Amino acid sequence: MKAIILAGGSGSRLWPLSRELYPKQLLKIEEDESLLQSTYERLLNFANPQDIIAITNIKHHSDVKTQLQKICAGNINLAEPAAKNTAPAIASAIEYFKQTSETDDIVIIVPSDHLIKNTKLFTDTVKEGKELAEKGYLVTFGIKPTYPETGYGYVKTNETLCKGYKVEKFVEKPDKETAEKYLKDGNYYWNSGIFMGKISVFLEEFEKYEPVIFNNIKQLNYKTSTNIDFSIYKNMPSISIDYAIMEKSSKIALVSLKSDWNDLGSWQSLYDVKPKDENGNVLQGNVITDNVKNSFIYSQKELVAVSGLEDIILVETEDAIMACNRHNSQDVKILVEKLKAKSSETVQLHKTVFRPWGYYTCLNRGEGYLTKTICVMPKQKLSIQSHNHRSEHWVVLEGKALVVLNDKEYIIEAGGSIDIPLKAKHSLQNPYNDELKIVEVQKGDYISEDDIIRYNDIYGRV
Repeated sequence: MKAIILAGGSGSRLWPLSRELYPKQLLKIEEDESLLQSTYERLLNFANPQDIIAITNIKHHSDVKTQLQKICAGNINLAEPAAKNTAPAIASAIEYFKQTSETDDIVIIVPSDHLIKNTKLFTDTVKEGKELAEKGYLVTFGIKPTYPETGYGYVKTNETLCKGYKVEKFVEKPDKETAEKYLKDGNYYWNSGIFMGKISVFLEEFEKYEPVIFNNIKQLNYKTSTNIDFSIYKNMPSISIDYAIMEKSSKIALVSLKSDWNDLGSWQSLYDVKPKDENGNVLQGNVITDNVKNSFIYSQKELVAVSGLEDIILVETEDAIMACNRHNSQDVKILVEKLKAKSSETVQLHKTVFRPWGYYTCLNRGEGYLTKTICVMPKQKLSIQSHNHRSEHWVVLEGKALVVLNDKEYIIEAGGSIDIPLKAKHSLQNPYNDELKIVEVQKGDYISEDDIIRYNDIYGRV
């Protein structure tokens, strides 16, 4: 079958670990792989690499592409030129399959931020859903509630089908009292956000219920390029697939997801899946506690010492500390909205940002300047690029740098430095066996990562 990975979420409820420009699906929360990478590998159990596409927004496109290239060099990625919610993203990806495939295949649509460890049971459930999809249903995968969760949407079922149920209705995230009623009712499931159906059935329902989306995707031309034209995409309504199709269609069926599942949508959900000590605590990093119970405490760098508290979430990163009651962890999103109102940079970027060639750490920022340390891993190099609004000054701290500047090469030893003038084509490279570390000082009238014009890049980000 075909598969679509939705990889454009911001993960604001896991702030400050998750940021707008490097959200939770890109983080290595559980193992050595990110949630995005484990999602891709899970899909390989029933889909070929050429039949799996990831769609994300333009801000995350290069990071998504880089991560998936580590699994499959020929992976296909679509980039939304504007954020328009899940319905336009799904429709655009399905239209890609329509234009590039000669058969009316089944398509499964999965978010990139789910934690599912039992891949065998997940695969078995997908096969059950496929039977219903082949009969013309749009299938959603529901999770039987185990407690009155208020952070998920719910799906109510009625008539029993072979392998599943007919869906009566989708309902919004409830308050606690309503969630308790859903739990007792027995016919309600958590909405996993995983969907499946034939290409033709999805397109028929879009044409019926969202003709604006349908008419716009028909203007996309994937036979010549995987780029999504902004002039077309800007006309899309901003609407979720639930509102656009699933709540309106009469062809919806539900299959109960038999595997473990967690969407890691909050610190509470992350607490739920982590192993706990004898006091019910999840402690990660440099943490010391005394008389602390049923809490999640995370330290990225500094010592965090906690005494006499219970049911708390405490998270320390390089540039932010967040604390809340564990049972109110959904409200972290409110803090993020307040930080956005203050234009806080901590909403968008981590202090340390990872790139395919290594990483950089911001040290200081002011009006018209920024300083950072840059680490380039052995045998890696940055793209050949230029900047329209800033010049740069590089000082080598460790290792040896090969600098390409306006088609000339310079070797800079530790202690040496070089100036990168405004608009000059340049590249920082490390063809050697040791890590390269430099200090970079940026100076200009506009200091931002989007002031990068790439001419050549071994990671395919041009």
